Amino acid sequence: MTMLKLPAALRTRNALISVLGVILIAGTTTVVAQTAPLEPIQWDKRRLDQLDRNVRRLERAVTQRNAAGQPVIIEPDAEVVALQGRVGLMDRRLSDVEATVQRVNGDLERLTFQLDEATRDNGALTTRLRDAEGRLQAIEQAAAREAELNAPIPTTSPTGDAARDLTAAARLAASDPARGDRALQAVIAAWPDTPQAQEASSRLGDLRVSAGDHAGAVSAYAAALRGWPTTPWAPATTLELANALNATDRKTQACTALTEFGRRYAEAATPVVRTRAAEARTRIGCPAATPVRRPG
Repeated sequence: MTMLKLPAALRTRNALISVLGVILIAGTTTVVAQTAPLEPIQWDKRRLDQLDRNVRRLERAVTQRNAAGQPVIIEPDAEVVALQGRVGLMDRRLSDVEATVQRVNGDLERLTFQLDEATRDNGALTTRLRDAEGRLQAIEQAAAREAELNAPIPTTSPTGDAARDLTAAARLAASDPARGDRALQAVIAAWPDTPQAQEASSRLGDLRVSAGDHAGAVSAYAAALRGWPTTPWAPATTLELANALNATDRKTQACTALTEFGRRYAEAATPVVRTRAAEARTRIGCPAATPVRRPG
């Protein structure tokens, strides 16, 4: 048991009320442990007045005992002390939990920032990977195309018909000149000594002129005009042969081709082709052509 002498501050009414509350709690705890629970007190004006009178009497009694040198002995209740200890322990644990939560929040903020950085890095890497895949695919396609264009020219017909092969090759040449060039060569190789092979050579010469290969165009046009065919495309092909010969510094041969044009194809040629032939003769500087008689 601890002997405590009340300080002067407890001589006030509020201090005494606090002391009385502690004593009442201690006493009530013991009584409640031994008896059944009491009905809750209805604090009306009468009861409050009675409590106030009791507090005043207790105040006078405490004052008198202190004046007489007989300090009030307050014995703390063991359950209250234990409860206070548990409350203190809970406070410490709560403080630890708060510190842990703060630390976890800090870690979460750092992890969130790192996750954002990782997401941005991942997006950048994904973009670079897609770009690399696109470039690699383009390289593979270019390599496959290069291998196709450099492969030996096939000598077999893909359709089994010369006319269909020529139609397919001409259509391909309109959309992809490089592959069309090979397709026309394949027609020539698969169907030699046929009208389709000669027309394929004429079309091949046009592709070579478009590519700036005038020497190759001369060879193709010459193969197309072998035997001087009387086909609708022959007059224009003869004119293009003359232009290709002139582009390769073979003026004499170019003039010879224009002479053959006038002798063999001028009458059957369209007015546009005849006009172009006259312009080519003037441009190249060939001798004047012999006038061509037209059917009456």
